[in-house]
Amino acid sequence: MMVKKMILPSSACFTRFHTKVLKLPMTNARQRTDQSVRIFFFSVALASIAILFMIMVFLFMEGLPIFKKVTLSQFVFGHFWYPTSSPPDFGIFPLIVASIAVTLVSAMISIPLGVMTAVYLAELAHKRVAEIMKPVVELLAALPSVVIGFFGMVVVAPFLQKTFGIATGLNLFNAALMLSFMSVPTICSLSEDAIYSVPVALKEGSLALGATHWETLIRVILPASISGISTAIILGMSRAIGETMVVLMVAGGAAMIPTSLMDPVRPMPASIAAEMAEASFRGDHYYALFATGIVLFLFTLLFNIIADHIAHKYRQTGEASL
Repeated sequence: MMVKKMILPSSACFTRFHTKVLKLPMTNARQRTDQSVRIFFFSVALASIAILFMIMVFLFMEGLPIFKKVTLSQFVFGHFWYPTSSPPDFGIFPLIVASIAVTLVSAMISIPLGVMTAVYLAELAHKRVAEIMKPVVELLAALPSVVIGFFGMVVVAPFLQKTFGIATGLNLFNAALMLSFMSVPTICSLSEDAIYSVPVALKEGSLALGATHWETLIRVILPASISGISTAIILGMSRAIGETMVVLMVAGGAAMIPTSLMDPVRPMPASIAAEMAEASFRGDHYYALFATGIVLFLFTLLFNIIADHIAHKYRQTGEASL
């Protein structure tokens, strides 16, 4: 017994010494790995920011020279866009109005459709039905914009022309309808994720207090997920206002202020895409198109700032935050 008592302390000391000796290299190797991974991800994030910054600098460098020819108010609020006439007119107000109108009409279609689809898939649909419908809805996001535009030209435009007896089916309503098809997957997917993220305890507590499923859905689940739903809506609309191919194909291409849903229009992205190839390099027309891109960039930036503000203002941080 005495021998055992003398061996045990010696063995324990050896084990502790052995662990310390082995732990130092392992700790150093782990720290080096963590540092390498941290540097890698920081470099990737920095590269993304740098690329975006360089694009923004190039956009402003190529767009600001137009203001040596026209004033800012003439450019933004001018009602005539004739960049190749003599003298040229560089008023983009009809393009701005067309972009806003197409986006608003698209929002009136896509927001109810996307949010209600998300509510149905998250709370009302059978699990098997949801597993089938969700990929079908998200399949719209995989469709190329040129395919949606071609559908609007070949199918929707003749239908509108024949049904309403109008001169052309390539108009504001056709463009808004096609853009709503593109916005629904974004709104639906993000809204569904926001609804799923609501804590189960809130729903169970509402049901335990005697509320029905519909009352729980309207008064508990939707208010708790309003931050994510609002962000989904604004991001979907920011995609709509910046879409190029669809509005180029089905909006009609007329640089005029619309007076009805059936008027042909030319949003800012369509004007840039249609005219950039024929604009002389570093000419006034060239600079005016880049300045139009600056305005479009500011619109998209505003949408994202509003989305970020809403997400932070109505963020739910806990089950008792309601």
